[in-house]
Amino acid sequence: MIDVVEEKRVGVARVRVRYAETDQMGVVYHSNYLIWFEVGRVELIRSMGLNYKRMEVEEGRGIAVVDVHVRYRAPARYDDELVVETRLLAARGAVIKFGYKVLRVEDGTLLCEGQTVHVVVGKDMKKQSLPPKYAARFAAYLDPRSSDVQ
Repeated sequence: MIDVVEEKRVGVARVRVRYAETDQMGVVYHSNYLIWFEVGRVELIRSMGLNYKRMEVEEGRGIAVVDVHVRYRAPARYDDELVVETRLLAARGAVIKFGYKVLRVEDGTLLCEGQTVHVVVGKDMKKQSLPPKYAARFAAYLDPRSSDVQ
């Protein structure tokens, strides 16, 4: 069993594999990892003291996925408890990059790792800058010298 140490610069989300998320071979269907990446990403943003939903509603901006890289290392199975570790890797202008690791809690096995690249867009789906409050918080998270981390 792994001990999950919540570092300030790593978002941690727990999920349990549901039966519907497995395929005929009894393992998690590959696209479910992308859903768990999203869960991790939203939790990381929340841990920063920010709210993604509020950014969409009040600021009129979203973060569209434009690139995904995933490396599957070992299968997850029904009822496994998993930890999704999410890190902010880069945020510059309208581009944001996140990194992920999915581990099985029981034995600490790395099941999957990946990265997503996002572009900040308005409701018209045209590229826009990250709202100032979000840009400042992301910059603080990326600066290892910063103490402005929630």
